[in-house]
Amino acid sequence: MVKLVTFNINGIRARMPRLIEYLEREQPDIACLQELKADDDAFPIKDIEAAGYHAVWHGQKGFNGVAILSKGEAPTLRRVGLPGDPDDTHSRYIEAEAHGLVVASIYLPNGNPVGTEKFDYKLRWMERLREHAAELLAAERPTVLAGDYNVIPEDRDTFSRRAMADDALFQPESQAAFRRIVNLGYTDALRALRPNEEKLWTFWDYQAGAWQRDAGFRIDHLLCSPQAADRLRGAEVHKWARAEEKASDHAPVCIELAD
Repeated sequence: MVKLVTFNINGIRARMPRLIEYLEREQPDIACLQELKADDDAFPIKDIEAAGYHAVWHGQKGFNGVAILSKGEAPTLRRVGLPGDPDDTHSRYIEAEAHGLVVASIYLPNGNPVGTEKFDYKLRWMERLREHAAELLAAERPTVLAGDYNVIPEDRDTFSRRAMADDALFQPESQAAFRRIVNLGYTDALRALRPNEEKLWTFWDYQAGAWQRDAGFRIDHLLCSPQAADRLRGAEVHKWARAEEKASDHAPVCIELAD
């Protein structure tokens, strides 16, 4: 069984004790991290190696940043950055091979406020992701596109449609762009294995007691190619990690794939 996790760490240096705690407790084979908020030189590789993991990463000072951790064996870097826009300097995409899988760690643009260049950038970025995701599918290899998509796919994926009505994460254009990626032939692993589960949240804001009220939403997704989806055996949100002291505002989401 291959255990693969996506985890928006919300600042890797600030959350390093939480990350090490998580790796030691859950022992994932692959961990895709987002929102490192550290440049390449500041990535704490020695601490990660001490925990038994190798890594590839694509950092950016102060915000963004993505990484792929692999237990026991070094991941093979395939690319950093999405193709299609050579002027895009945001560190939001990294792709590697590990444990027999092609894996991407994705930190999709937030896009707020709606009606600005930020929202337009989000939609353009998602179209670039769709084009690259189609190329990955054509290779017919077990592939997982994991990360913080900053998209709430459906009404049932938020605690409050009214509260999110004007948010870029919940706009019809964002949802349609997400569906276009899935409809290429990917499986939304968490929803596929938990089709009827209520309150399947992965994020709870630090504000307004959202965690205490369980006012969350689902924005962290693992999209599996058919070759990976055929091996899908488990999917869950590790809510315990969100309850820890000085936790990220995201919970890790874990899938298990048969060997």
